[in-house]
Amino acid sequence: MVIAIDGPAGAGKSTVARALADELGFTYLDSGAMYRCVALTCLDWGADPTASGEATSTAESIEIGFEDGLVLIDGVDVSDEIRSPEVTEAASQVSVHPGVRQAMVAEQQRLIATGPYVTEGRDIGTVVAPDSPLKIFLTASPEARAERRSGQTGEDVAEVLAAQEERDRRDSEREHGALRAADDAITIDSTDLTSEQVVAQIAELARERGLA
Repeated sequence: MVIAIDGPAGAGKSTVARALADELGFTYLDSGAMYRCVALTCLDWGADPTASGEATSTAESIEIGFEDGLVLIDGVDVSDEIRSPEVTEAASQVSVHPGVRQAMVAEQQRLIATGPYVTEGRDIGTVVAPDSPLKIFLTASPEARAERRSGQTGEDVAEVLAAQEERDRRDSEREHGALRAADDAITIDSTDLTSEQVVAQIAELARERGLA
């Protein structure tokens, strides 16, 4: 079972999902870390992350897990290794391949069948877990999202806003797993809310539905 949180970049999905998992005693499934796991394995195995076939074969050959805040590949803790600059670059390369995305969707579905999870992304409620009992579409104004991201990275707000608009366009128009709210998702606008307030809202919804 999974609580699915979708939404555009900068809406606060990761912060909210982590805190919500802690609040409810669920496991946080970090979808971004999964692509980092594929990237790290490509680099370790000498596979080309830009080659669709090699990256897809790698993604299909590993088992990813989350346990006590750790990220595991085939049972081995790789929490620190997947955060290196080299892996970050390779992760952006492997994530564009449809075969890798398909393998990661299958891996996410395998995980959420084993216990209560909270996960976030852009197609969790529409593709990964369409039967989720609680789907949230978390959004915020473009300006608020850009300011948050600027505060994290130190980049100029205007530059972040421009890049964000292009990413939103790509995410909404991509062929596989396009960004959109599921028909039965509850939309929460976090523009004027703290992350704590958003977590409290979703936790209350989960309890109302008997999920926690």
